[in-house]
Amino acid sequence: QVQLVESGGGLVQPGGSLRLSCAASGSIFSSYSMGWYRQASGKQRELVAVNTRDGITNYADSVKGRFTISRDNAKNTVYLEMDSLKPEDTAVYYCNFVPVGSRSWGQGTQVTVSS
Repeated sequence: QVQLVESGGGLVQPGGSLRLSCAASGSIFSSYSMGWYRQASGKQRELVAVNTRDGITNYADSVKGRFTISRDNAKNTVYLEMDSLKPEDTAVYYCNFVPVGSRSWGQGTQVTVSS
């Protein structure tokens, strides 16, 4: 069973930056596409960034040009660098495989963008 542990969230002012990390255990990490998802209060969870097993990245239009997803296969870790943060980026952020399939979710990490 894969375990995913997200970290790095917090409170940041609009225009600020944060770097999220996600450590995965119990899987051949490098063989899978990984993604960062987020869920704002009262909204459905959405996929915002993908890093394929070949290193190709894709982003939701709402974060394109501001967020950067990367991975370190040796450490079984995926990162999300978030710059120029906006209040609408406020959400709980999760990492998971893409597609998720029947895998479980981690606890997520809260990101709050507010002045």
